[in-house]
Amino acid sequence: MQELVLTFEAILLVSLRVVPTLAFAAPFTLLRIPPLIRILVGLALALVLVGGRQGEILAALAAGSSLVTIAAGELLIGGAIALCLQLAFGAILWAGGAVDIQAGFGLAMVADPTTQAQMPLAGTIFVYAAAAVFCGMGGMFDLLALWSASLDILPFAASTGSLNPVALAMLLSAVFLIATGLFGLVMLVIFLLDVAIAFMSRTLPQMNVLLLGFQIKSMAMLVTLPITVAISGALILRLLRIALETAPGLVVSGSA
Repeated sequence: MQELVLTFEAILLVSLRVVPTLAFAAPFTLLRIPPLIRILVGLALALVLVGGRQGEILAALAAGSSLVTIAAGELLIGGAIALCLQLAFGAILWAGGAVDIQAGFGLAMVADPTTQAQMPLAGTIFVYAAAAVFCGMGGMFDLLALWSASLDILPFAASTGSLNPVALAMLLSAVFLIATGLFGLVMLVIFLLDVAIAFMSRTLPQMNVLLLGFQIKSMAMLVTLPITVAISGALILRLLRIALETAPGLVVSGSA
């Protein structure tokens, strides 16, 4: 009976490594899945993880450590994994919003029925493209491997410190740089159009340059955006790989 209680507690605690990603990180937040289903999936995955290391985890749990301390450490690890994916997809949304403002779509936001929030047009297209790449590259299997490997790198009930600021800074610089590169073609085309319209405003001052510029840049963005999505698969894949590969080193062990 005691072993059954310890197993149940271990499943609940290990689920704190899994549930934050399913509940708060893209691409899972892009799907209209009820929260209860996400929690049940997280508990099922935690059951699998505990089953693979049952003796080790139960021994650590029976050692008498505080459940609050263990839960805080597990939640920190789960939040760090979710943060990596959230930063990757958030960087894409940020870069898409910058392109929307440059092209004149800054006032036209897309209402996302899943998150109940307004999202930029270009960023929304690329976020869903990134979600498709994530599923196509076997991202869910990578997450399963990451959760399993995290139990080796940061064992259950071990003293966990805090986020690694160096790894976090490198992740931020990498994802935002690559996210900006995703929209490089669109930004270049719009910049060249801005230069051309600026010269036209000097030679034809009577022309309504503001209205003409919005129309031309909007059409140019709608033409170049599908081309950019088609050729940016490798960059999106690299962005997601960096996010997943950085996650194991994002948390510093307290005993290190």
